[in-house]
Amino acid sequence: MLKEKAVASLGQPSLLMPAWIKAALAANDRLKLYLTLLQSAAQHASTPDGPVGRWEEDIAHAGLQDAPWAQELVSGAYYDDDLLILPHMENLLEALSNDLSIMARPVCDTGQASASDIAGRRDYWLQQLHTLADNEGLPRAALNELTHGDRQRGDSLHLLVMDLHKQINALSSELATEDIDGAHAWQVNDDDRPLIRAFMRGLHRTAALKFSHPGLDTAVTRDGERLLIQNDIGTNDVHVLVIEVQDNTISLTYSDLHPGRFGFFRQMLEDMGFTWQIFDPRVSEGLNAGKPYMVGQARLEAQNNAQLQAGLENVASRIVFVIDWNRARKRLQHFVGKSQAVELLSQAARNDWGHIAWLMAGAERLVYNAMQSLDIEAFRVGDRLDDVLGEAAASAYLLELLRISSVLLRQQQPISLVADEARVLLARVLRQRTFEFDLLAEHAAFTHALAEGLCDALENPGDAAQTQAQVLRAKNWERQADHLLMDARERAERRPRWLPVVDCLAKADDVADALEEATFMHSLTLIHPAPGLPADVRAALCQLAATTLAAIQDQVKAIEIARQVSQRADGPDSELFLQTLWRMLRAERQCDELFRQARTTMVKNLHNAPMDLMLANDLAATIEKATDNLLQVGYALRQMVLNKTGMSA
Repeated sequence: MLKEKAVASLGQPSLLMPAWIKAALAANDRLKLYLTLLQSAAQHASTPDGPVGRWEEDIAHAGLQDAPWAQELVSGAYYDDDLLILPHMENLLEALSNDLSIMARPVCDTGQASASDIAGRRDYWLQQLHTLADNEGLPRAALNELTHGDRQRGDSLHLLVMDLHKQINALSSELATEDIDGAHAWQVNDDDRPLIRAFMRGLHRTAALKFSHPGLDTAVTRDGERLLIQNDIGTNDVHVLVIEVQDNTISLTYSDLHPGRFGFFRQMLEDMGFTWQIFDPRVSEGLNAGKPYMVGQARLEAQNNAQLQAGLENVASRIVFVIDWNRARKRLQHFVGKSQAVELLSQAARNDWGHIAWLMAGAERLVYNAMQSLDIEAFRVGDRLDDVLGEAAASAYLLELLRISSVLLRQQQPISLVADEARVLLARVLRQRTFEFDLLAEHAAFTHALAEGLCDALENPGDAAQTQAQVLRAKNWERQADHLLMDARERAERRPRWLPVVDCLAKADDVADALEEATFMHSLTLIHPAPGLPADVRAALCQLAATTLAAIQDQVKAIEIARQVSQRADGPDSELFLQTLWRMLRAERQCDELFRQARTTMVKNLHNAPMDLMLANDLAATIEKATDNLLQVGYALRQMVLNKTGMSA
C-alpha cells in the first residue's frame, strides 16, 4: 500500500503531487517492463526452442523481486492456435491495471480540463484489461493492441504509457521545488520559511536517534491560507502525520494502526500543551488491508510567532520516537509487563535516548545473552528478568540499557561494546539484588495485618456480622501469605540460592497460620448464646496479642535492615539488625510469661464455665504459638544475613 493514499485519506491533497509524480515514474518503469516481458513471451511462444533470456536484473531494477510470476511469464508461454497462453496472466493484467492507474493519477486526477482526453484513454484501457481477464489466453489481435507503438494503427496501451510519461515529465519540471533545511518544499511564501526551519530544527535535533531506519522525510507546501507539513514517519501505510499552520494555530492530524503507539504519541503532545480530538476508528479502501486504524487531531494555540515556532520544533523532535515503537514495546515485554514497557519507552523519549539503538544492539538478545553469561544460579532458561530482579530493578536495568545503547551507537562505538556494558551493568544489579527480602517483606506485611486484626477483634468485639467479616478477612490474608511461600518454593526448584528464603518463609507462614487460627477461635467465644469472655480474661489476651504484634513489627524492621546489611557487612546497620532480633527473642520470653498469667486469670474467672475456659486457653496457646514460630523466623533471618555477608556467626 502507498503512503500517499493515507495522506489523501486525511484530506490534504495539496501535499500529494510530488509523491504522485514519484510513484508515477516508478509505475512507468514497471509498465514498460511488463510490456517488454509480454512481447518476449509471445516471441518465445512462437519459437519455443529459442533462448528465453534472463530478466533478473530488470525485474530487480523495477522493484519486483517479490513477484516471482514476472520471471515465469516468459518461460511458460505458448500458443494454442491463435491464443497466447501465459502463466499467471491474471497477475499480469492486475499489475498493468494498477500501475496504469498510478501513472495516470498526476495527469488525470488534478481536475484540469486538459486532462479529459487522456483520462478517457486511461478509462478505455482499464476496461479492456478488465475484459481480457475473463479470457483463458491473449488473442494475437489483443496482444498487438496492447504493445504496438505505431500511431497510424490507432491507440495502444504502449502509446498511452509513452504519452503519460511525457506529461509527467512536464509536470515535474513545472513543479518548482526547493530544499529548506532538508524539507522538500514548493509554492511557499517567505513568511513560511522560518516556520519550516523551526520544524526541521526540531526534526534534526533527534533525527540521529533513528540511525539508518527509513522515515522522517518531510514535504511542505501552501494551500491558500494554510501551510501544510507532512512527515513520512516510517514504512507503514497508515502511519502518517500531517500538520496545518494557520493564524498562530498548529493543527496536527495523526493516524496509526496501533492504539498503544497512538496513545504514546498523544501523551507526548499533551505534555507540550496540545489538546486532542479523537475520531472513531477509520477504514479506508486499500489501506492497512482494510483493517480499522486510529485517527486524531491535536491543536495548539500559540500566543505569538515565537511560541508557534517552538510548538513546531517540539512536535518535530518527538516524531522519531514513534518509529519502530511497537516492535520495541513487544521486545521489552519479554522482561517486564506491558504498562512498564510503555513507561520505559516514555522515559527514553523524555531523555532523548530513544529505543532504536537498543533494537539495533540486539534488543532481547542483548539482555538474554547478559543473563546467560553471568550467573547460572541467578538465571535459568525461561526466567523473566522482573521475576528474578523484581519489577523496579528490572525496569531500572532496561532503562539504563536504553541509555547506554543510544549513547554508544551515536558515538559510533561497536555493538560488541554495548553487549559488554549490558553484562557489566547486570552484574552490578545482581550484586545489589534484594528481591528475596522483597518477598519476605511482603509476607511480613500480611502477618502484621493478621496481628493487628486480632488485636482489634479482642479489644472491640463486634456483632456476628463484624466477627464473620474479621474471620473472612484473616483467612484471605493467610491465603495470600501462603501463595508467597509457594512462589518461593517454585523458585527454589530452579535456583538453590532460594532455599534459605523458603526456610525463612515457611517459619513465617506458621506465624500467619497461628494468627489466622486465633482469629477464628476468638469468633467461637462470641457465638450465641455465649456472652463473650470476661473483661479480665479479654484484657490478658489483649496484652498477649499486643506483645505479639510488637514482635512482628520488629520482624518487619529486621527485614528492612537486613536488606541493607546484605549489601555491606559493616557499619551501624549490622548492630541495629542484631538489636532488633534480640527484641524478637525477648518478646517470645515475655509472651511465655503472659501466657501463664492469662491462664491464671482464666481459671479465676471461668472455673464455672468449662467450655469457655477451654476456648480461652486454646486461644491464648495459639497466640503464644505464633511468638514461638516468630522466634524461629528471627533465627532463620539472622542465618540468611550471616551467609550473605560472610559475617561470623
